[in-house]
Amino acid sequence: MGKPGAYLTVGRRAHALRPVAERTRDYAELHEQLSPELQRVQASRCMMCGVAFCQAGIGFGGARPSGCPLHNLIPEWNHLVFRGLWREAAERLALTSPLPEFTSRVCPALCEAACNLGCHDEPETIHDNERAISDWEWAHGGPRRFAPAAPDAPRVAVVGSGPAGLAAAWELARCGAHVTVVERADRAGGLLMYGIPNMKLPKDVVERRVRLMEELGIEFRLGTDAAEKDVASSLIADSDAVVVAAGARRPRGLSAAGFEAGLASGGVVYAVDYLTASTRALLDGGEPAPSAEGLDVVVIGGGDTGNDCLGTAVRQGARSVRQLEFLPRPADPAAPGAVRWPEWPSVCKTDYGQEEAIALMGGEMRLWAADTREVLLDAVGAVRGIAVVDVDWSGGSPAPVEGSEREIPAQLVLVACGFAGPERDVLDALGVATSERGLPLCEPGTHRAGGRVFVAGDVRTGSSLVVSAIADAMACAGEVAAELGL
Repeated sequence: MGKPGAYLTVGRRAHALRPVAERTRDYAELHEQLSPELQRVQASRCMMCGVAFCQAGIGFGGARPSGCPLHNLIPEWNHLVFRGLWREAAERLALTSPLPEFTSRVCPALCEAACNLGCHDEPETIHDNERAISDWEWAHGGPRRFAPAAPDAPRVAVVGSGPAGLAAAWELARCGAHVTVVERADRAGGLLMYGIPNMKLPKDVVERRVRLMEELGIEFRLGTDAAEKDVASSLIADSDAVVVAAGARRPRGLSAAGFEAGLASGGVVYAVDYLTASTRALLDGGEPAPSAEGLDVVVIGGGDTGNDCLGTAVRQGARSVRQLEFLPRPADPAAPGAVRWPEWPSVCKTDYGQEEAIALMGGEMRLWAADTREVLLDAVGAVRGIAVVDVDWSGGSPAPVEGSEREIPAQLVLVACGFAGPERDVLDALGVATSERGLPLCEPGTHRAGGRVFVAGDVRTGSSLVVSAIADAMACAGEVAAELGL
């Protein structure tokens, strides 16, 4: 375990965010990490519980699982960090987690929600400890290399280079397969590259992992769309197995009047398209299109992607930024009974982008229990605002509040209402049958979607967390490796 009794004398100290006034002037990383010595002190708080819920990855009645879906050996590497055995900690982490540089930056820390210490005190800084291990490893040569595939090794094509695609490719190559990753974008990384802004996940972190994978013999075919018939046919013909890890990128729109007209005018933009344009402009040195500069911006949706849109709009120089959420305001974390360990806490949180937008607006800019009824257009067809109405949830279902209709000015409306499932074209091209929900139909208890085609991550489960997509991809890679005798 960590230092016996340290949790009684050492308080929790997590990473800090850079000051709002400083960080909103750039796209550099948000966080200021603790020094390795201070991180060792934090790791000493781990109690190495007999039943370690932090690594459980199971549901306790909440919307999300509690504990790590990868089943990371958290108490073990906490103890190694406390002892200063960083290489051993990295090796222990690598047993379960292939991409810790990503999960330690963007995972919401399901492990900490289930930490036994959090039942009566503040939980262990598991998220920061993982980040410290990964940072140490990369500073000292990077993850352990493995031998390249033998000339006669099976060939596997992985469609998509997001978290699931990278995890599946890494694991299959480690098992000895020749792996080719097919990505339709101009850069590898999928959601990690273009769906998460640079200040939250620096793109050199993604590029560093891709370079290492190429060094180890994994081929990346960029700008190649597996939804094209000829590409799909060649993948099936030339591969012993195909793993589809294309994500669940089909965005969920609005039923509001004027929504389609707003999309056509460019004044309504899906969140991931907006974030993609921003990141591409940052990396290419150009100007993003669309840009929030000088505009009144409304973000519809209160999740992580909506929060990333807020932070991006503030950095682009928006005149005003507001966020709308259809559901009622969650409970305050300090409210009695709001947090029920070890369930995932469904409480009101203020993330980095919301903090930045609040600073810009001089006060709370979020509106809960609000429904967008219409996207308003001006005489020339440009978006000028939205019409909203308050929603009463007291009866258990949403009911519009009479007399609450009003307009909110906006020239840019960003829709961050989640995803409706995978895009069908790539599944159709590879001959994968789907359910009424649009998800692949797999053989019971497997990731096999027919013939030599397997599916992994969000394309199989629907939209989920990065860590959950990686966990599913690792399970899929294990099936494929067993199928190919690796």
